[in-house]
Amino acid sequence: MDLEKIAQAVRLLLEGVGEDAGREGLADTPRLVAEASGRILAGYGRDPRRVIDVIQGPNELVLVRDVPFFSVCEHHLLPFFGTADVAILPDGGRIAGFGSLADLVDAFARRLQIQERLTAEIADALAAALRPRGVYVSLRARHLCMQMIEGRHIGSETVTLAARGALAEEPGAAAVRALLAGGSR
Repeated sequence: MDLEKIAQAVRLLLEGVGEDAGREGLADTPRLVAEASGRILAGYGRDPRRVIDVIQGPNELVLVRDVPFFSVCEHHLLPFFGTADVAILPDGGRIAGFGSLADLVDAFARRLQIQERLTAEIADALAAALRPRGVYVSLRARHLCMQMIEGRHIGSETVTLAARGALAEEPGAAAVRALLAGGSR
């Protein structure tokens, strides 16, 4: 990641809105935004498929709920954030460590994204790494672009789903939806 280019872009943005990029209070902003961008968009430095810790276990449904994530909308460069639910119906005893499921969500989220693609990328990576009977991924997020730019959608939440294999079909999908709906939110 080229932090100096990011800092230059921030200086231009500040000047573009009529600010003095060198004034007290803003002088360090280009560097600070560049450094923050390096952390916020750290997914570019990781291969998300390599964070999946494939281990042996039973062929029973695994559901990890409410995995927090933060991402940046590629259209407006504003944050969106929420939680992910990930369900896997294993095959051949190939399961993923719980922590690696959260790491996978984080690795894809820490890139410029749209929520729909983020959801699909998580599902596709799990399907490729584990070759399960089914995968189901649900993301719930709040988009600051909807809330700050439009100003009319304060508090709205967007839900996206991606299902693969047996969890894309009934009754598997219905069972996962029931499990997700059964807990407190």
